[in-house]
Amino acid sequence: MASPMSRAWSTWVLGPWRLFNIVVHIVRGLWLARIGYVDRPVGERDETVRCWSQQLLKALGVTLVVRGHPRPGAKLVVSNHVSWLDIVAINSVVPSRFVSKAEVAAWPVVGYMVTAAGALYLQRERRRDAMRVLGLMSDALREGYTVAVFPEGTTGDGHQLLHFHANMLQSAIDAKEPVQPLALRYSDEAHDISPAAAYVGDTTLWQSLWGVITARQLTVQVTVMPLQAVDHADRRALAELLSTQIADCLDRN
Repeated sequence: MASPMSRAWSTWVLGPWRLFNIVVHIVRGLWLARIGYVDRPVGERDETVRCWSQQLLKALGVTLVVRGHPRPGAKLVVSNHVSWLDIVAINSVVPSRFVSKAEVAAWPVVGYMVTAAGALYLQRERRRDAMRVLGLMSDALREGYTVAVFPEGTTGDGHQLLHFHANMLQSAIDAKEPVQPLALRYSDEAHDISPAAAYVGDTTLWQSLWGVITARQLTVQVTVMPLQAVDHADRRALAELLSTQIADCLDRN
Protein backbone atom coordinates (compact mmCIF):
# COMPACT_ATOMS: atom_id res chain seq x y z
CA MET A 1 0.00 0.00 0.00
CA ALA A 2 1.28 3.45 -0.92
CA SER A 3 2.48 5.70 1.92
CA PRO A 4 0.86 9.13 2.52
CA MET A 5 3.98 10.77 1.09
CA SER A 6 3.86 8.72 -2.13
CA ARG A 7 0.13 9.42 -2.51
CA ALA A 8 0.81 13.15 -2.13
CA TRP A 9 3.55 12.88 -4.77
CA SER A 10 1.10 11.26 -7.20
CA THR A 11 -1.56 13.88 -6.56
CA TRP A 12 0.39 17.13 -6.45
CA VAL A 13 3.48 16.46 -8.58
CA LEU A 14 3.00 13.49 -10.90
CA GLY A 15 -0.63 14.29 -11.75
CA PRO A 16 -0.01 17.85 -13.02
CA TRP A 17 3.09 16.73 -14.93
CA ARG A 18 1.14 13.99 -16.68
CA LEU A 19 -1.69 16.41 -17.41
CA PHE A 20 0.76 18.75 -19.11
CA ASN A 21 2.16 15.91 -21.23
CA ILE A 22 -1.37 14.85 -22.20
CA VAL A 23 -2.23 18.36 -23.42
CA VAL A 24 0.96 18.47 -25.49
CA HIS A 25 0.20 15.05 -26.96
CA ILE A 26 -3.38 16.01 -27.86
CA VAL A 27 -2.11 19.13 -29.62
CA ARG A 28 0.21 16.87 -31.61
CA GLY A 29 -2.79 14.68 -32.47
CA LEU A 30 -4.68 17.70 -33.78
CA TRP A 31 -1.68 18.61 -35.90
CA LEU A 32 -1.49 15.10 -37.34
CA ALA A 33 -5.19 15.20 -38.18
CA ARG A 34 -4.82 18.52 -39.98
CA ILE A 35 -1.86 17.55 -42.21
CA GLY A 36 -3.76 15.04 -44.27
CA TYR A 37 -4.17 12.02 -41.99
CA VAL A 38 -7.48 11.08 -43.59
CA ASP A 39 -5.91 10.99 -47.06
CA ARG A 40 -3.27 8.42 -46.16
CA PRO A 41 -3.55 4.70 -47.02
CA VAL A 42 -5.32 2.58 -44.41
CA GLY A 43 -2.09 0.89 -43.28
CA GLU A 44 -0.35 4.20 -42.65
CA ARG A 45 -3.38 5.57 -40.81
CA ASP A 46 -3.54 2.50 -38.58
CA GLU A 47 0.13 2.78 -37.69
CA THR A 48 -0.30 6.47 -36.87
CA VAL A 49 -3.27 5.69 -34.60
CA ARG A 50 -1.42 2.81 -32.93
CA CYS A 51 1.69 4.86 -32.16
CA TRP A 52 -0.26 7.92 -31.03
CA SER A 53 -2.47 5.80 -28.73
CA GLN A 54 0.49 3.99 -27.20
CA GLN A 55 2.17 7.32 -26.52
CA LEU A 56 -1.03 8.66 -24.93
CA LEU A 57 -1.16 5.68 -22.58
CA LYS A 58 2.43 6.46 -21.61
CA ALA A 59 1.55 10.12 -21.01
CA LEU A 60 -1.37 8.98 -18.82
CA GLY A 61 0.99 6.79 -16.81
CA VAL A 62 -0.74 3.58 -17.92
CA THR A 63 1.29 0.44 -18.66
CA LEU A 64 0.04 -1.65 -21.59
CA VAL A 65 0.28 -5.44 -21.44
CA VAL A 66 -0.84 -7.38 -24.52
CA ARG A 67 -1.58 -11.08 -24.75
CA GLY A 68 -2.18 -12.56 -28.19
CA HIS A 69 -2.10 -11.05 -31.66
CA PRO A 70 -4.98 -9.55 -33.66
CA ARG A 71 -5.78 -10.84 -37.13
CA PRO A 72 -4.74 -8.50 -39.94
CA GLY A 73 -7.45 -7.17 -42.21
CA ALA A 74 -11.15 -6.61 -41.78
CA LYS A 75 -12.82 -7.75 -38.57
CA LEU A 76 -15.30 -6.65 -35.93
CA VAL A 77 -13.61 -6.06 -32.59
CA VAL A 78 -15.85 -6.81 -29.61
CA SER A 79 -14.79 -5.94 -26.07
CA ASN A 80 -16.02 -5.41 -22.53
CA HIS A 81 -16.44 -1.74 -21.62
CA VAL A 82 -14.97 -0.11 -18.50
CA SER A 83 -13.86 3.40 -19.43
CA TRP A 84 -13.19 5.99 -22.12
CA LEU A 85 -9.66 4.62 -21.72
CA ASP A 86 -10.79 1.43 -23.48
CA ILE A 87 -10.68 3.20 -26.85
CA VAL A 88 -7.07 4.26 -26.31
CA ALA A 89 -6.10 0.77 -25.14
CA ILE A 90 -7.77 -0.96 -28.09
CA ASN A 91 -6.29 1.46 -30.62
CA SER A 92 -2.86 0.79 -29.11
CA VAL A 93 -3.24 -2.87 -30.13
CA VAL A 94 -5.66 -2.96 -33.04
CA PRO A 95 -6.58 0.44 -34.56
CA SER A 96 -10.31 0.50 -35.19
CA ARG A 97 -13.22 2.62 -36.35
CA PHE A 98 -15.47 2.92 -33.31
CA VAL A 99 -19.22 3.27 -33.14
CA SER A 100 -19.89 6.36 -31.02
CA LYS A 101 -22.86 8.41 -29.88
CA ALA A 102 -23.48 11.37 -32.17
CA GLU A 103 -22.95 13.94 -29.39
CA VAL A 104 -19.22 13.20 -29.38
CA ALA A 105 -18.84 14.86 -32.79
CA ALA A 106 -19.67 18.23 -31.19
CA TRP A 107 -17.20 17.91 -28.31
CA PRO A 108 -14.37 20.47 -28.48
CA VAL A 109 -11.06 19.01 -29.70
CA VAL A 110 -12.06 15.39 -28.98
CA GLY A 111 -14.88 15.46 -31.51
CA TYR A 112 -12.57 16.64 -34.27
CA MET A 113 -10.05 13.89 -33.54
CA VAL A 114 -12.63 11.13 -33.24
CA THR A 115 -14.22 12.18 -36.51
CA ALA A 116 -10.82 12.22 -38.24
CA ALA A 117 -10.24 8.68 -36.97
CA GLY A 118 -13.32 7.49 -38.84
CA ALA A 119 -15.91 7.18 -36.07
CA LEU A 120 -19.36 5.93 -37.06
CA TYR A 121 -21.88 8.11 -35.24
CA LEU A 122 -25.13 6.76 -33.85
CA GLN A 123 -28.05 9.08 -33.01
CA ARG A 124 -29.53 7.23 -30.08
CA GLU A 125 -32.70 9.32 -29.93
CA ARG A 126 -33.67 8.03 -33.38
CA ARG A 127 -34.83 4.46 -33.01
CA ARG A 128 -34.17 3.58 -36.65
CA ASP A 129 -30.69 5.10 -36.78
CA ALA A 130 -29.17 1.83 -35.61
CA MET A 131 -30.07 0.30 -38.98
CA ARG A 132 -28.26 3.10 -40.81
CA VAL A 133 -25.13 2.66 -38.67
CA LEU A 134 -25.34 -1.10 -39.07
CA GLY A 135 -25.14 -0.59 -42.83
CA LEU A 136 -22.15 1.74 -42.48
CA MET A 137 -20.39 -0.84 -40.29
CA SER A 138 -20.98 -3.61 -42.83
CA ASP A 139 -19.72 -1.39 -45.64
CA ALA A 140 -16.57 -0.48 -43.66
CA LEU A 141 -15.88 -4.16 -42.98
CA ARG A 142 -16.29 -5.03 -46.66
CA GLU A 143 -13.84 -2.23 -47.51
CA GLY A 144 -11.20 -3.84 -45.29
CA TYR A 145 -11.51 -1.73 -42.14
CA THR A 146 -11.52 -2.93 -38.57
CA VAL A 147 -14.62 -1.75 -36.72
CA ALA A 148 -15.05 -1.88 -32.94
CA VAL A 149 -18.13 -2.01 -30.72
CA PHE A 150 -18.91 -2.42 -27.02
CA PRO A 151 -21.99 -4.70 -26.91
CA GLU A 152 -22.71 -3.80 -23.28
CA GLY A 153 -23.71 -0.36 -24.53
CA THR A 154 -22.39 1.34 -21.41
CA THR A 155 -19.49 1.07 -18.97
CA GLY A 156 -19.25 -1.33 -16.04
CA ASP A 157 -17.00 -1.37 -13.00
CA GLY A 158 -14.73 -4.10 -14.37
CA HIS A 159 -15.87 -6.78 -11.93
CA GLN A 160 -18.53 -8.35 -14.11
CA LEU A 161 -19.97 -8.02 -17.59
CA LEU A 162 -23.28 -6.39 -18.34
CA HIS A 163 -25.72 -7.86 -20.83
CA PHE A 164 -24.38 -8.05 -24.39
CA HIS A 165 -26.72 -6.49 -26.97
CA ALA A 166 -26.69 -8.36 -30.27
CA ASN A 167 -27.81 -5.72 -32.80
CA MET A 168 -24.42 -4.39 -33.92
CA LEU A 169 -23.00 -7.90 -34.30
CA GLN A 170 -25.21 -8.29 -37.35
CA SER A 171 -22.72 -6.12 -39.26
CA ALA A 172 -20.07 -8.86 -39.18
CA ILE A 173 -22.61 -11.49 -40.21
CA ASP A 174 -23.81 -9.37 -43.13
CA ALA A 175 -20.25 -8.57 -44.25
CA LYS A 176 -19.11 -12.17 -43.69
CA GLU A 177 -16.10 -10.98 -41.69
CA PRO A 178 -14.95 -12.56 -38.40
CA VAL A 179 -15.23 -11.20 -34.88
CA GLN A 180 -12.09 -10.53 -32.81
CA PRO A 181 -13.00 -10.67 -29.10
CA LEU A 182 -10.86 -8.66 -26.68
CA ALA A 183 -10.85 -8.75 -22.87
CA LEU A 184 -9.77 -5.58 -21.04
CA ARG A 185 -8.64 -5.67 -17.44
CA TYR A 186 -7.30 -2.76 -15.37
CA SER A 187 -5.19 -3.22 -12.25
CA ASP A 188 -3.03 -1.00 -10.06
CA GLU A 189 -0.62 -1.19 -7.15
CA ALA A 190 -3.34 -1.96 -4.63
CA HIS A 191 -6.14 -3.58 -6.67
CA ASP A 192 -6.45 -6.58 -8.98
CA ILE A 193 -9.32 -4.70 -10.59
CA SER A 194 -8.58 -1.00 -10.40
CA PRO A 195 -11.38 1.38 -9.38
CA ALA A 196 -9.35 4.24 -10.87
CA ALA A 197 -10.12 3.16 -14.42
CA ALA A 198 -13.88 2.67 -14.07
CA TYR A 199 -15.94 5.47 -15.63
CA VAL A 200 -19.31 4.76 -14.06
CA GLY A 201 -22.17 6.38 -12.17
CA ASP A 202 -21.94 10.13 -11.59
CA THR A 203 -18.20 10.29 -12.25
CA THR A 204 -17.34 13.20 -14.54
CA LEU A 205 -14.79 12.92 -17.31
CA TRP A 206 -12.45 15.24 -15.42
CA GLN A 207 -12.75 13.15 -12.23
CA SER A 208 -12.07 10.01 -14.23
CA LEU A 209 -9.05 11.52 -15.97
CA TRP A 210 -7.60 12.74 -12.68
CA GLY A 211 -8.15 9.30 -11.12
CA VAL A 212 -6.26 7.68 -13.97
CA ILE A 213 -3.25 10.02 -13.98
CA THR A 214 -2.84 9.93 -10.20
CA ALA A 215 -3.23 6.14 -9.89
CA ARG A 216 -0.11 4.23 -8.93
CA GLN A 217 1.11 1.62 -11.39
CA LEU A 218 -2.12 1.52 -13.38
CA THR A 219 -1.94 -1.28 -15.96
CA VAL A 220 -4.32 -2.26 -18.73
CA GLN A 221 -4.10 -5.84 -19.92
CA VAL A 222 -5.51 -6.43 -23.39
CA THR A 223 -6.09 -10.09 -24.16
CA VAL A 224 -6.63 -10.80 -27.85
CA MET A 225 -8.75 -13.92 -28.04
CA PRO A 226 -9.12 -16.34 -30.98
CA LEU A 227 -11.16 -15.20 -33.96
CA GLN A 228 -14.80 -16.17 -34.01
CA ALA A 229 -16.21 -17.10 -37.42
CA VAL A 230 -19.68 -15.80 -38.22
CA ASP A 231 -20.73 -18.16 -41.02
CA HIS A 232 -24.42 -19.02 -40.56
CA ALA A 233 -24.31 -17.35 -37.14
CA ASP A 234 -27.33 -16.06 -35.25
CA ARG A 235 -26.54 -12.68 -33.72
CA ARG A 236 -28.15 -13.43 -30.34
CA ALA A 237 -26.35 -16.74 -30.02
CA LEU A 238 -23.15 -15.00 -31.10
CA ALA A 239 -23.62 -12.32 -28.42
CA GLU A 240 -24.08 -14.97 -25.73
CA LEU A 241 -21.01 -16.87 -26.93
CA LEU A 242 -18.81 -13.77 -26.97
CA SER A 243 -20.03 -12.68 -23.54
CA THR A 244 -19.20 -16.09 -22.10
CA GLN A 245 -15.76 -16.18 -23.74
CA ILE A 246 -14.79 -12.70 -22.52
CA ALA A 247 -16.15 -13.35 -19.00
CA ASP A 248 -14.20 -16.63 -18.78
CA CYS A 249 -11.03 -14.87 -19.96
CA LEU A 250 -11.39 -12.14 -17.33
CA ASP A 251 -12.01 -14.76 -14.63
CA ARG A 252 -8.85 -16.66 -15.61
CA ASN A 253 -6.74 -13.52 -15.49
